[in-house]
Amino acid sequence: MFTGIVEELGEVTAVENLGDSSRFRLRGPVVTEDAKHGDSIAVNGVCLTVVDLGDGEFTADVMAETLNRSSLGALEPGSRVNLERPMAVGGRLGGHIVQGHVDGTGTVVERKTSEHWEIVKVSLPAQLTRYVVEKGSITVDGVSLTVVDAGPDYFTISLIPTTLALTTLGIKGPGDPVNLEVDVIAKYVERLLGAGSTGGVASADDAGTGTGEPVL
Repeated sequence: MFTGIVEELGEVTAVENLGDSSRFRLRGPVVTEDAKHGDSIAVNGVCLTVVDLGDGEFTADVMAETLNRSSLGALEPGSRVNLERPMAVGGRLGGHIVQGHVDGTGTVVERKTSEHWEIVKVSLPAQLTRYVVEKGSITVDGVSLTVVDAGPDYFTISLIPTTLALTTLGIKGPGDPVNLEVDVIAKYVERLLGAGSTGGVASADDAGTGTGEPVL
């Protein structure tokens, strides 16, 4: 589990196309300082598994489903990425509960600059609108943020100087894609209310693929 508090602005150093998947090499001295093979690291909000590491870099394999359902497929050498290690048991939950399972992608629509912050408008896929509410939480490219305004097909967020300087959200422009993960609590509440209204109980297979594996 992650919290959406980005630890480091990393960089993609290599991308290897493997046909039905890709292998990414990423530089992140902070997140790799105590990492080992098999550990998880969130890259722009997507939970990836470390398969190799050394010299402040780590390698992760990304399957086609993840490439298609997130913005990772658009990454190339030199791309900057938000990196976060999983929260340690007993650690502070600085943002909100983030699984690292991207629900969809949005697009930066516009940016409005103020003296001390920026308001960013992001498009919202139709299937996610019911989970996004004013003053609720949402994860954008792995960053835990508070929704300022929730529209029918968009939402806005307010970015402070620290977020602008230390994450990719400071360099994303209109037209750039971003990964979105809605608040998992909202999805569970919806599922439970739906089960209650029909008098049934949702099975494990109903909740996903039935394999015990997340989509991303």
